[in-house]
Amino acid sequence: MEEALVRTGAALKQRSRQARAGMDWPLVGAALFIVAAGLVTMNSFVGDNQFFWHQLVWVAVSLCVFFIVSSIDFHFLRRTGVIVALYGAVAALLIGVSLVGTVVKGAQSWFHFGFIAFEPSDPAKLVLVLLLAKYFSRRHVEIAHIRHILISGFYTFLFFAAVFIQPDFGAAIIFFLIWLGMVLVSGISRKHLALVFILGSLVFSGLWIGALHPYQKQRIMTFLNPLTDIHGAGYNAFQSTIAVGSGELLGKGVGYGTQSRLRFLPEYQTDFIFAAFAEEWGFVGVVFLFLVFGFAIFRIVRIAMRGETNFEMLYGVGFAVMLVSHFALHVGINIGLLPVTGTTIPFMSYGGSHLLTEFAGLGILMSMHRHGRAVHRSDMRNEFLGT
Repeated sequence: MEEALVRTGAALKQRSRQARAGMDWPLVGAALFIVAAGLVTMNSFVGDNQFFWHQLVWVAVSLCVFFIVSSIDFHFLRRTGVIVALYGAVAALLIGVSLVGTVVKGAQSWFHFGFIAFEPSDPAKLVLVLLLAKYFSRRHVEIAHIRHILISGFYTFLFFAAVFIQPDFGAAIIFFLIWLGMVLVSGISRKHLALVFILGSLVFSGLWIGALHPYQKQRIMTFLNPLTDIHGAGYNAFQSTIAVGSGELLGKGVGYGTQSRLRFLPEYQTDFIFAAFAEEWGFVGVVFLFLVFGFAIFRIVRIAMRGETNFEMLYGVGFAVMLVSHFALHVGINIGLLPVTGTTIPFMSYGGSHLLTEFAGLGILMSMHRHGRAVHRSDMRNEFLGT
């Protein structure tokens, strides 16, 4: 009996060492650096700054979620029933928030529970990545068939439509980019994808010519180019470009960003935190932020390429696509190249919903990496059969 206990203890110690060895600490460090950049930028705002302290709490909670999630063996996510249940639950939340949610900044996209607010569209992005990873991993042998574009597009469209009517255009665009990115890496025929885009363009052209009224067209044009109306719809984008440009090479210094401190820059803790960061740290700081984020994406893709099955590989790539879409859209908005859609920057913007989702997604990726093992015949058979 004593000998058996000794062997069990040794086995647990060995497993613990393997788990620690499987943790990608450079990736964790890169994510925490971006978190710190956001906290420093928030703390430099003038007055009694509640954003910094609230975000500090969310960071602590998110890190706890990350370590808990990364310790769980997520091989059960390969089961179709689990993925379908997650998809259905999130779809119900998205529909529910459109009916009874709280309106914030013109979009009915939040549940409020006392002092805590929850935005279902954030975890929905992660669930969509899991769903598409499962769908494409099951069908990689016949992936060239056009029906897989249409079916995967239908799954995505349900989420897209649910947030579009809120209206949350930023989340809708992210859903589309996740689908597009995963379609491209899954091996689907480029000709079929081009055909779908051509059909979509023809439908939009028909609506533009025959269905939309002049005022509706003007709204779309202002949305696409907000700087044409800097006193109205383009005010936020105009102030953001001023903040980014005024940072010049080395920035104005922490706490000396006039656009954010004097409140010319709206939503400087969420939708425009990159502009606030750029104003204080300048071009050099922005380049360093880009390098750290690029390093984090490289580590994520590196882990994905070592996945034991197609599901793990596609999940990792899809998670990277989700983060890159958020980052590119946020930066594009802040420098005036893209329409203002209210999009956060990963790990950096203020808010608990997106931060919890990002660290949970990172935890799932780390779990797949830490608990990876040789692929059994049953795993491969289930991947083909979709069980």
